[in-house]
Amino acid sequence: MVAWVLYSRCGCHLCEAAEDIVLAHRPEVVVIDVDRDAQTRALFDLRVPVLEIDGAVAIEGRFDEATVARLAAGRVSDA
Repeated sequence: MVAWVLYSRCGCHLCEAAEDIVLAHRPEVVVIDVDRDAQTRALFDLRVPVLEIDGAVAIEGRFDEATVARLAAGRVSDA
């Protein structure tokens, strides 16, 4: 199975919206709070929310339903 990881933080409205969208399509996503670990915070501090799929950044910042649905279906683009 393809691993989805969402880097997020408490109190971040963009992160909360991203989590809602991602969980609707991939309930098994692993959500990591970037503030729990200094190394993770250093990597993602100002970039959250960030979605990685199999270790590669797929989305960061604002998430939209269509993009997440496309990724969940295994499509990289609409073409």
